Amino acid sequence: MTETNHIKLTSLSSKGGCGCKIGPTDLAQVLRNLPPAAPNPNLLVGLDTSDDAGVYRLTDDLAIVQTVDFFTPIVDDPYSFGQVAAANAISDIYAMGGKPLTALNIVAFPISTLDKQILTEILRGAGDKLKEAGVTLVGGHSIDDKEPKFGLAVTGVVHPDKVLTNAGAKPGDKLILTKPIGVGILTTSIKRDLLEEEEIARVTKVMSTLNKTASEIMKSYDVHACTDVTGFGLLGHASEMAKGSNTSLNIYKDQIPTLPRVRELAEKGAVPGGTKNNFSHLKGDVTFPKTMDQIDQWILCDAVTSGGLLIAVSDTEANDLLVALQKAGVQAGLIGEVVAENPGHISVL
Repeated sequence: MTETNHIKLTSLSSKGGCGCKIGPTDLAQVLRNLPPAAPNPNLLVGLDTSDDAGVYRLTDDLAIVQTVDFFTPIVDDPYSFGQVAAANAISDIYAMGGKPLTALNIVAFPISTLDKQILTEILRGAGDKLKEAGVTLVGGHSIDDKEPKFGLAVTGVVHPDKVLTNAGAKPGDKLILTKPIGVGILTTSIKRDLLEEEEIARVTKVMSTLNKTASEIMKSYDVHACTDVTGFGLLGHASEMAKGSNTSLNIYKDQIPTLPRVRELAEKGAVPGGTKNNFSHLKGDVTFPKTMDQIDQWILCDAVTSGGLLIAVSDTEANDLLVALQKAGVQAGLIGEVVAENPGHISVL
């Protein structure tokens, strides 16, 4: 066993993965004090609707999609951390309907106190995931930092007329989610040594799975909006879709795919602070059933790392898309619908 196997990466930071994001309430307070960006007719998607990536038109037939994402260790194995971080960063391009092309590594690492082989393994994991996605690594930047952090800036392309945003959902659409939730609670459980090896392997596989297959399949269907579910949780990203689309969403709690033991571990206290922040931020924007307790409400707000796509697709094609995704091995579920009444609100049913 090498020295890299003895290091518990998740112990080196107070928060892990997308759970280390600045909370939505704090972030909103920061951003509201900034002047608006100068208008540009070629900026097709910017900051206005809190979308997953920016989209800039180069020609009538070509636009670039740009995103950046990095975070502290979400798992203890360095290679797996690199894999998860890469899959998470690339996902924003897939959510916009784009094709990822190039990436830049972003590295913060305590180079004088941790074995350099750990960083090698992180970069190797990311590199293998980029190869799987067909993305070319073109460079990167590193700093010496007491807490390890890793991620990527990713650039992709899309036709300007085929951009998918989180603001295009239409009343009558059905909502499909392509990965199970509960990742934040399980990864917090990793930090607390509450999971067996096979459970760690299961959640790591979910996080490191690319959204490539789901993105490619949905392009053949009448999809009106899409976002990927990450640090702000299922309901947080669904809320951005509802507000951006000026619609309301009904979420069917019993149809949401959820990882095993999530409820049990949450009852043991393994609920990350980011999850609780997400819940607090959504007060007033979500109506929960009176019979739903605090634990289940937190689960729907759980801070996900490298989650699935939340897809708003026309009612007439929703079932066909769901079947196609499931046949391709995607853990997809039909979890709700888009309605016109009470725009910007979510009702959990």
